[in-house]
Amino acid sequence: MGVGAPANILENIALGVDMFDRVMPTRNARNGQIFTSEGIINLRNAKWRDDFSPLDPQGDASVDQRYTKAYMRHLFMADEALGKQIASIHNLRFYLWLVEEARKHIVAGDFAAWKNTLVPRLQNRL
Repeated sequence: MGVGAPANILENIALGVDMFDRVMPTRNARNGQIFTSEGIINLRNAKWRDDFSPLDPQGDASVDQRYTKAYMRHLFMADEALGKQIASIHNLRFYLWLVEEARKHIVAGDFAAWKNTLVPRLQNRL
């Protein structure tokens, strides 16, 4: 299908696509990359070494408030399997949140405006 990044998902929903089968959330998570409503985070980057803020302050996954970016970076740098598991849980929940929100905005009739506001943020490299 070739569609996988969060921004691509929204662009394709706007075109009427309503089914996605992607490995991107877990594949990218295993490589230290998480998706958030503010952009993409590469947890291997040194900038997260001393960042003790939650993994995703706006996220509602069970792991988002429990683990910090610094701890997650440590797990990835030490090649601990737990980091891959936590990042996968986060990314899967983020994708579910994304399509839940898309549905709400379709029903409300403001999907296009919401999408146009969110897509540039989703593409940020944090």
